[in-house]
Amino acid sequence: MSETAPQSPVTPHPAATLIQLRDGPDGLELLVMERHAGLRFAPGATVFPGGRLEAADHHPLWRVHWPEGEPPADLAHRVAALRECVEECGMLPTRDPLSSSALADLRCGLAAGEGFAAALARVGVAPALDRMAVLARWITPEMLPRRFDTLFFLAPAPEGQEPVCDGGEAVGVLWATPRRLLAEEEAGRRRLVFATRMTLLRLAVCADMTAAMASGALASAAVSGQGLPAPILPRLVETAAGPVFRIPAGCGFLPLETSAQTVRLG
Repeated sequence: MSETAPQSPVTPHPAATLIQLRDGPDGLELLVMERHAGLRFAPGATVFPGGRLEAADHHPLWRVHWPEGEPPADLAHRVAALRECVEECGMLPTRDPLSSSALADLRCGLAAGEGFAAALARVGVAPALDRMAVLARWITPEMLPRRFDTLFFLAPAPEGQEPVCDGGEAVGVLWATPRRLLAEEEAGRRRLVFATRMTLLRLAVCADMTAAMASGALASAAVSGQGLPAPILPRLVETAAGPVFRIPAGCGFLPLETSAQTVRLG
């Protein structure tokens, strides 16, 4: 078996995504969105809300929103995950309940170009940065021209809020169980990129939101020297049975090898 070594891989962009959870009649449900078919990355795919980190996500003033003690090393990722979620799906986990009028005001401000911190201050709301649990850190395989180093977070969905599709990157939003999404991909009715499918496989064994959040708490405890989880970088490997994408043993996800023919990367 041999790895297929890429030539001069591009540096991945730091990114974050948020998986909002709730308990439904058939068990754990996740909020996902369907990406516009005209996008360059993952067109038409079903994904979790998320995107690149911005310079403002690193501003030291975000530290005041951490309730007590030293903020974690992934604070900027948490800010980005919440910002992207409210921009794309119109939902925002907050420390205190957010009225529908305040949420609508926040959405309008962001749509008009107002900064995330300024919009939060104007409506007087604090983001629930401390109620998120990191599940994993996925890095796009090295052979792709557009790469991301993404932290996947879990958070309970805020009560009383309903998702609103932004009509730009997202053309549809829905709540669904991991098993339903995987079955629809198997039937050819849904597109899933590799990291999304692997995440669904992991969460499919969680009976409810409590179990899913506990899974994230375990991942949060296993961090690297940078204060971030160890990265999961799928590598293309030639085997006797054909090319596969392999992920590191002990990363918390299975299977460790997936046929390259069934993998969608972007």
